Amino acid sequence: MKVEQLYTGCLAQGSYYIESNGEAAVIDPLREVGTYISMASERGAKIKYVFETHFHADFVSGHLSLANKTGADIVFGPTANPDFNCLIAEDNQEFKIGDITIKLLHTPGHTMESSSYLLIDKDGKKVSLFSGDTLFLGDVGRPDLAQKSDLSQEDLAGILFDSLRTKIMTLPDDVVVYPGHGAGSACGKNMSKETVGSIGYEKANNYALRADMTKQEFIQEVTEGILPPPAYFPENVRLNKQGTSSADKVIAKAKKALDVNKFKKIAQQKDVIILDVRHQKEFVKGFIPNSIFIGIDGGFAPWVGTIIEKIETPILLVCEKDRLEETATRLSRVGFDNILGYLNGGIEVWDQNDLETMNSITADAFNTIFQRDNKIDIIDVRKEAEYKTRHIVSAVLNPLSNLENDKLNASAENFVHCAGGYRSVIACSLLKREGIHNVTNIEGGFGAIKKTELPLSEEVCPSTL
Repeated sequence: MKVEQLYTGCLAQGSYYIESNGEAAVIDPLREVGTYISMASERGAKIKYVFETHFHADFVSGHLSLANKTGADIVFGPTANPDFNCLIAEDNQEFKIGDITIKLLHTPGHTMESSSYLLIDKDGKKVSLFSGDTLFLGDVGRPDLAQKSDLSQEDLAGILFDSLRTKIMTLPDDVVVYPGHGAGSACGKNMSKETVGSIGYEKANNYALRADMTKQEFIQEVTEGILPPPAYFPENVRLNKQGTSSADKVIAKAKKALDVNKFKKIAQQKDVIILDVRHQKEFVKGFIPNSIFIGIDGGFAPWVGTIIEKIETPILLVCEKDRLEETATRLSRVGFDNILGYLNGGIEVWDQNDLETMNSITADAFNTIFQRDNKIDIIDVRKEAEYKTRHIVSAVLNPLSNLENDKLNASAENFVHCAGGYRSVIACSLLKREGIHNVTNIEGGFGAIKKTELPLSEEVCPSTL
């Protein structure tokens, strides 16, 4: 028996390859499915099933592509209503893969079709649980992402409470937990950085699995502090329900090389966005006017989905040619398929006199400015929880996910920082695109700021927030 977790850091997402005696299954595959096919081919196995835990909101699944290329059956849990042919399984239905059994446990609450998959070995031992977005390590799935229905998030939280108590917490403590996501995903709020756990550990340490917890306490704690989901989430649910083309088609379209004149002509069309994915240190030195920075070396796909609200938005790419396929792949993972091409030759072929630059200074240089004038305007674009943990005492919280222009000083320079210098450049590029040019990026973000003499608030343990 083989169980392999394929973890994608950008999405904080885990998909799973399971194999026994020449047969295999994949749980929650990414849109690009070549890796799973190669794994099975190299081991002489046939992919028999593609198990989906639910209609994902944060990424586009590769279930249809994988089924089309391998002949595998797609399996969803009860109440799922996709627009394509698949197997809608019953609660507790079992599937044989070689010598092992995969048992579907209907665990609604995150969404109504949400299901977990229990792996049982040839001797009947319950070995591992693939819990999707029902149970995370340190958290449980947020109950506000289901398809439109008459159920409130409080209703769904109550249903999730029952699922956890009757289906998951009754499993043996030594059952291994393989969650759908880890820290950094917007599908939960308190997830661990670990990606593999156990039922026993979660029962002892997960706030939502306390033995003495009432349903009302659970509902209150699980729904408290949930941030609005990124704009692309409902669109990804729709795509996963309707089905999409393969990632290969998106990548092929993105590889269209455009010279400067053609690039400029397309950029003038309605709603087209120039997306620059180079490193932030390169972007600040020179970029095409009105372009948006979201670097490939960061939380790229989720930030694209947060910043660019409509997945059908036409996109022109500025990136290194050897990273073009990677960029297109990661855009396709969140449903941004309308890539019109890339600037052939990169930023070097653009008229250098027509490039904009961004003010960007080190934390030490910023400290020197602050010591001369402590009334300067400081904008902190981190998440609220990061800000509450510790911040510059005079900084104004203005999270990148909901950037508000009216929080900036219109008549003076605004010094913008995040945790490490990635999000702050995104924020400055967005502001400059809207004609707000009195912004300066602080390189290295709060990590560098903490090493200076700047006055900081008292540190608060994140677990107490």
